[in-house]
Amino acid sequence: MILALLGAASLSAAPQVKILTKVNPLPVALSDDFQFRKTKLFELTVNPPKARKSLSQSLSTNPDNPTAGIAAASLGFERTYRLHGAITNADKNERYGNYFDFFWRVKRPANVTIRLEYRQEKLRSFVQAREISYPNAKGNYKTEFTVIGDDYLQDGRVIAWRCLLIENGKIVAENRSYLWE
Repeated sequence: MILALLGAASLSAAPQVKILTKVNPLPVALSDDFQFRKTKLFELTVNPPKARKSLSQSLSTNPDNPTAGIAAASLGFERTYRLHGAITNADKNERYGNYFDFFWRVKRPANVTIRLEYRQEKLRSFVQAREISYPNAKGNYKTEFTVIGDDYLQDGRVIAWRCLLIENGKIVAENRSYLWE
């Protein structure tokens, strides 16, 4: 009973994504105490990309470059993972879109907000943003943002993005796509 209550409490404590109605520019004060470690991007489309070769074929035909087959296998897994449990087309439509995983680090305790600013294909230069706050953050974190479902199907894929770590209203770390201006 107690374990169930503790489990429920930890689930409710998960950070919530806040969608911003207006994206205001912030001053930049980059700091070595904050850094992005890794970024994982994935686009789940209606039509999966065509696989060139299977993993075993890639390894047997090109033993000098085994990573080509492994990359293809990991993309197949990611698609299967994201669509797990989606039975109907409506379920699948809710999951199609862009997935962003940001791995970041804070070296000292700080109240940090991570913000994803992005532009979508059909909205052109209009900037949208989503953010999550982490009070008293220190250590390594993984934050996932999604632009899926109707947001993706109506407005198109994300064509440019930047992710910010914000402390006290100032940008302390930044990671961006090469198309971000």
